[in-house]
Amino acid sequence: MSTVYTRPLARLIEQLQRLPGIGPKSAQRLALHLLKRPESEIQALAQALLDAKQQVGVCGVCFHLSAEPVCDICRTPTREDSVICVVADSRDVIAIEKTREYRGKYHVLGGLISPMDGIGPEQLQIHPLIQRASQERVIEVILAINPSIEGETTTLYLGQLLKPFVKVTRIAFGLPVGGDLEYADEMTLAKALEGRRELE
Repeated sequence: MSTVYTRPLARLIEQLQRLPGIGPKSAQRLALHLLKRPESEIQALAQALLDAKQQVGVCGVCFHLSAEPVCDICRTPTREDSVICVVADSRDVIAIEKTREYRGKYHVLGGLISPMDGIGPEQLQIHPLIQRASQERVIEVILAINPSIEGETTTLYLGQLLKPFVKVTRIAFGLPVGGDLEYADEMTLAKALEGRRELE
């Protein structure tokens, strides 16, 4: 880091640059903004970061982020127990929830199968998904997984495992191959859920 910055400021900029989507200029702008804020605001931000890190874990049922043993979605009695939407991570749950179209439950895999990155099925929450899908009340599993190479691999793998127990569908994509769910607008995601098709 350049000697233009005093060491504590340089360290702050370095830490901010580690955040996704934050380059050197954005990190500098954020750091300089934070220095102008009252100390009470900075302490509140630091405490919120620590609290989130210490208190947020995953739901024991669906593996979505939760500060409780079972998340709000799983605890909501009006959600349909008969449909499970499978996603790679919690960002996808948030994206789908913004559509206000889906009323079932979720299952967060915690990633995608990627042999190149050393991620196999055993590193993901696949076994709990099979257990949930094999229960009598579940009639459909929707695979809402990005159409990337890893996404396709994961989708095919899950389809083979789930078909003996339940109807398996996959959302239609109004997204380019390699696109991410979290960047899709609500209307595109809503239409994708509506246009889902059964996995062959």
